[in-house]
Amino acid sequence: MKPGFIYIITNKNNTTLYIGVTSNLPKRITEHIEKRFNDSFSARYNLNKLVYYEAFQMIGDAIAREKQLKAGSRAKKMALINGMNPDWKDLYEDIKDVMWF
Repeated sequence: MKPGFIYIITNKNNTTLYIGVTSNLPKRITEHIEKRFNDSFSARYNLNKLVYYEAFQMIGDAIAREKQLKAGSRAKKMALINGMNPDWKDLYEDIKDVMWF
């Protein structure tokens, strides 16, 4: 089975949040940074700062967690971020070499 990740990205002012799921976190965040999909929500709102992520052994578990997080309130999402990353620093440098294929 493929591994899976859920992630939350934001903009430089931390005003808009986006939750996504992927099997390759570094590659997907790079796509957000490069605005690979010009018409996407993340490109329109300049969302390219990784502030939260979770890793799963199976992509199905990541998809279930993504749905759970998307159904939650903004306050709950912010509490998750604050618990892992209280300074809201960009975590991309921490994960960029985790996997790449």
